[in-house]
Amino acid sequence: MTELMIDTPAMRPPSHHTKIAVVLLDALPTWQKLNVTAFLASGIAATAGESIGAPYRDADGTPYAPMFGQPVLVFEADATRLTRTFDRAQRRGVVPAIFTAALFGTGNDDDNRAEVAARRRADLDLVGLAVRADRKTVDKIVDGLPLHH
Repeated sequence: MTELMIDTPAMRPPSHHTKIAVVLLDALPTWQKLNVTAFLASGIAATAGESIGAPYRDADGTPYAPMFGQPVLVFEADATRLTRTFDRAQRRGVVPAIFTAALFGTGNDDDNRAEVAARRRADLDLVGLAVRADRKTVDKIVDGLPLHH
């Protein structure tokens, strides 16, 4: 039986006092929404190791990678509401994972960081963001946004 070795913090019960929310620009094509969601989720996982649950194993003993041990809600917003959501996170001291339109044109992480670093916060062309914080804080950040459909 192969043991799955993943470098994650000590496995703890899921943290349900927090919530993860991903907010996507509603005008993006579906493939871009999926791509942005994957990248944003990786940002949350990288900064909130305690949000990761235990590895999975099927009845045959085959190991599978762990995932978030709490729900991830995906919302949609127009550009104005996305910016408002970003501002709400900033005002509450929540550090979001962000994805900008410029990142669709890069091919690597170094270029991604350079694209973000070249712009002031007010000039970021956001197409998505993700936050993880206390449930009530996340609720205030995403207040008024519809779930993605």
